Amino acid sequence: MPADTPLAVAEPETATLTLPDGVQLTADVWRPAGPGRHPVLLMRQPYGRAIASTLTLAHPAWYAARGYLVVAQDVRGRGGSGGRFRLFEHEAADGAATLAWAADLPGSDGRVATYGFSYQAVTQFLALEGALRAGTKRPDAIVPAMGGWDIRDDWAFTGGAFGLAGNIGWASQMGAEVARLRGDAAAFASLAAAARGTPWSGPVAARPEILAHHAADHHYFDWLGDDPAYWDRIAPARRLSGSDLAVPGLHVGGWQDFLLDGTLGAYEAFRAGPAPQRLLIGPWTHAPWGRRIGGLDLGPEAVTPVDAATVAFLDHVLLGREDRGAPVRLFDVGSRGWAGFSAWPEPEPTALHFASDGLAATAAGGRLAAAPGEAGEDRLVHDPWRPAPIVGGPWGTPPGYQDRAALDDRSDVAVYDGPVIAAPLQLAGRVAAEVFVETAAASHDLHATLSLVEPDGRALTLTAGHLRVADADAPGPRRIAMRGVCCTLRPGQRLRLSLQAAAWPAFAVNPGTGSSPEAAAAMQAQVVVLALCHGAERPSRLLLPILG
Repeated sequence: MPADTPLAVAEPETATLTLPDGVQLTADVWRPAGPGRHPVLLMRQPYGRAIASTLTLAHPAWYAARGYLVVAQDVRGRGGSGGRFRLFEHEAADGAATLAWAADLPGSDGRVATYGFSYQAVTQFLALEGALRAGTKRPDAIVPAMGGWDIRDDWAFTGGAFGLAGNIGWASQMGAEVARLRGDAAAFASLAAAARGTPWSGPVAARPEILAHHAADHHYFDWLGDDPAYWDRIAPARRLSGSDLAVPGLHVGGWQDFLLDGTLGAYEAFRAGPAPQRLLIGPWTHAPWGRRIGGLDLGPEAVTPVDAATVAFLDHVLLGREDRGAPVRLFDVGSRGWAGFSAWPEPEPTALHFASDGLAATAAGGRLAAAPGEAGEDRLVHDPWRPAPIVGGPWGTPPGYQDRAALDDRSDVAVYDGPVIAAPLQLAGRVAAEVFVETAAASHDLHATLSLVEPDGRALTLTAGHLRVADADAPGPRRIAMRGVCCTLRPGQRLRLSLQAAAWPAFAVNPGTGSSPEAAAAMQAQVVVLALCHGAERPSRLLLPILG
């Protein structure tokens, strides 16, 4: 039968793995109908195996029809599996045991690839680590999509700042499921309300009373506690440090996904090994993966190609079929199509320097110039009663490609506009801003957003970054690492860099006192005045990955 002809698929079976400690893990198994052996495609996830990452990926039956024996397993303590759930802490040993078990399933040809999105990406890395440590069956290929790699610095924290709204929401969701599985309706209702509401209105925004009351049900205070030993237990980057990463991988990310740095970190780590690696980054937020991302319709090319790319990649590395795709495929937001590269682009950064008449935080705005101009500064005043929010990007409300022009009109947002583009210009790679700051405050935050300004005045978020400055006396400049981007600018457009001292509620408000924003009460917060300096001696600048 031709490779592109779907196979008939049998009804799913329930299969059980008994672990050495007696805990049983439950899985659904989808297989092509009829005789024959097939590679296994394994997903391990905590949301109930019937979901099987269908928030973003095709149903397991679709993959089974392409010649794979697909296993969707509930991790320990979730769905139909026994034991106690502890976020990521059992996934190495349990994942290794599952790899060996899956290789011996009836109808398996002994090869096991792993796939999945978000939590299900991290289970793949940890299963590999567990297998390497135990000397048992390794995955023959991995397809992680939008997962954490370091976990602390690419998920829980950004630029040293704890993610407030995102971490509260997810921890509440995970805790609510623990309560549901034990039949605790009151705890479920409280945590579900926290997941869908705004529980950061107490004395200390980062310590909601609801989460404290139900602390045994979730990981939130483990993450907030920031104990290095804890991250050592759960972070793939730390557990796999120095390991042989000789496993082929297809790494999937999104330009507006809050876990993009995790995707790139894993890709770079595996690319240092001997096995072939592929990278595919679409224009998407964490979910869904369609053509409409925020306020933009990016056309039919933006509709997810991930399922087809996954099968093509696995057919290539497991079955020896031809794969003509470029090793790196990035969605170009400007041209509305895919661009191929031999590797992740790392051009020498092009600098655009800040310039202004001291009015960047007003409607007059500032400028981005090819060379430093006269010395000057812009005063940016942060009022904790009215912290600047963020719109668009990976953390904004709403997220994605949103028009933030109205936000840029606020007097607590400093705006620097580049020149109008005269000829097409492609950006591809990482973005950063280096800012020289003077302040009387003991600490402060900086949030940077790179936007594409259309001739009609819309300012569409391309990428963003956040930085927590715990010691304002430390020498500058302040480097704000922003997310990657791929965008071809058209004539008539221009770039804009926006800076603000808060990004509420994505990150807790910095009190300006030197105290941790995650521990400080709201009543301790002070007005913070930042002088954003520019000129030859203090050359604040935007660093762009311009190709060609």
